[in-house]
Amino acid sequence: MTATLVVTHRAIGVEVRRATYEILVDGQRAGSVAMNDSAELAIDSGRHTLQVRSGRNSSRTQTFDVADGQRVAFRCTGKSFLPIFLASFVIPGFALQLRRMADDQSL
Repeated sequence: MTATLVVTHRAIGVEVRRATYEILVDGQRAGSVAMNDSAELAIDSGRHTLQVRSGRNSSRTQTFDVADGQRVAFRCTGKSFLPIFLASFVIPGFALQLRRMADDQSL
């Protein structure tokens, strides 16, 4: 029983944090995704957590459920509003953004 997790690293406009992001599924390294690229990972159905990291910078952890044969997609970026960008130097968990994409939204 497997499903597909798609993680896309894309920003609209200029992004300062352009490094390759490490993908963590359930706290374990599952792969990586470069700027303007996507990574497809086979995962078991059920409840999972997802986080992306780049050095000390990270996103907040997202929890999601996936059914057998389902495809779930997230977009990650290092771009944020200036106050959040500045706060990320003190709180590294604010540095990267991770958003779930709707099934009908293009990546």
